[in-house]
Amino acid sequence: MERIRLGLVLHPTRDVSEVVGTITDWAARHRMDLAVRAEDTHRVPATVEPLPVDEVAAASNALVAIGGDGTMLGALRSAVRDPKPVLGVHVGKLGFLVEVEPPDLPRALERLANKDFTVERHSCLACDVCGDDVVAFNDVALVRQPGAGFVNATLSVDGQQYGYYRCDALVVSTPTGSTAYSYAAGGPLISPATDAVVVTPSAPMSGISRSVVLSPEETIRLDLRPGSGPVAVEMDGVIIRDAATEGSVQVRYRRDAGLVVRLDPRRYQERNQLKLSLLDLPLLPEQLRELLPENLRQQLNRRELPPPR
Repeated sequence: MERIRLGLVLHPTRDVSEVVGTITDWAARHRMDLAVRAEDTHRVPATVEPLPVDEVAAASNALVAIGGDGTMLGALRSAVRDPKPVLGVHVGKLGFLVEVEPPDLPRALERLANKDFTVERHSCLACDVCGDDVVAFNDVALVRQPGAGFVNATLSVDGQQYGYYRCDALVVSTPTGSTAYSYAAGGPLISPATDAVVVTPSAPMSGISRSVVLSPEETIRLDLRPGSGPVAVEMDGVIIRDAATEGSVQVRYRRDAGLVVRLDPRRYQERNQLKLSLLDLPLLPEQLRELLPENLRQQLNRRELPPPR
């Protein structure tokens, strides 16, 4: 029987050593191989095979993303050419995509190995950014540079010009991304069961001032207008082009581009509904903590204690 290989995708800055240790110990007992991108070799035990960044997903049966939503999105993007199931382990702050908490990881790995899970299929935006092909699972955003003018762009759909925007930022999102930048800009929440693309301006001053919801079959094009301020183009929060004053972004919707492992879909949805409700509360994290029952506060305090050395 061919050995199973798991690819590890690590948060770029957070300490993930405890979670990595749990995975490597489990993999050794179950005779499974592990791989990681070569740049992260110093962060994992010697038993984890280093591979070029563009080969980790291709050489793995599944990926384990250790971090928050940004790490999950990076794992999904790395496997977009040949989608692999991605299991998210939460070491971030407020993750909507990740499901597994570190204490539950051994059981989650057992279920992953036994294929005892469901797959949540995610769409992406396939984009041509000034001639460069990129993908985004949350959103693509045109963002102004502070003090240097505004985003001034036209919107065309299937070659038909809709109108123009003059705003601080212009966000094109998937249904999954509707809870991220688009939501913060005042856009609607779109069910992940829906196929749609949302275009939302942030702080619009003239032109189109509300979100536009479009069909996944339509091709979207944003063209910078003469006189636009320098614009950064972000893909899932990562800057891919900086200080552009001309050019275009063309966006197409692609179904089933990413596979997310779900172990308890109902519990996951309920937890995300709670997180969304908390986003609208004008309270600091320490104030929210005081609203919890005493036993839950004690559990949370234990989780945040540093591991013994």
